[in-house]
Amino acid sequence: MKKAGLLIALLAIIFTSQAQLITSKTSKNVSVGFDVYTDILTKAPAGVEMRAINQGFSFSTTYNFKVAKTNHIFAIGAGLRTHNFFSNSRIDDVRADTIVFTPIDEKLNYKRSKLGLVYLDIPAEFRFRFKENWKIGLGFKMGIALDSKVKYRGQTEEAGPYRLLKEKRVNAIEKYTFGPTLRVGYKWINVFAFYQPTRVFQRELGPEMYPLSVGLTITPY
Repeated sequence: MKKAGLLIALLAIIFTSQAQLITSKTSKNVSVGFDVYTDILTKAPAGVEMRAINQGFSFSTTYNFKVAKTNHIFAIGAGLRTHNFFSNSRIDDVRADTIVFTPIDEKLNYKRSKLGLVYLDIPAEFRFRFKENWKIGLGFKMGIALDSKVKYRGQTEEAGPYRLLKEKRVNAIEKYTFGPTLRVGYKWINVFAFYQPTRVFQRELGPEMYPLSVGLTITPY
């Protein structure tokens, strides 16, 4: 997940620099946005307690089409999105046909246990602009799973040493996701929400998990 984070940061820099160049040539037809949010699971695995803050990050670049002779815009583009689900559990076997979360033994001390996911996004959005730079965005985006990873830092046996365990390519991750988006903001800052009605794991091959992402969007360009 660290490599995925570095990739996202690098692409964000590239997209931002390119957006500055393209924007100057296309009358601000290109926008770049950065989302910082926490994930709330509207349905979590049975017996599993999620952490209050599950930080995630995404960015996207879109091409903007003016709607008739109004100030409103239809935008479509591409981006990357990450999710980090922290809990008091671990996946028994990331390679198993059916993914099962088991709560960590209360006798073990641990710092964190998380599932991390990375998606390629294709967002589309209607942006309604009003007086004094207020705006509302109603949209939809489709995601394609690129990477998955679990990370655990803590004891694996009572009175044992702390260990850092990482495993990639969690089985049974749903390849495609989609869901509606909502933004309400002023100038370059927005309140943001995204609900994913599609499962994180494939049906009958893992627990039902439906994330609701809530946070802020920064749109410097």
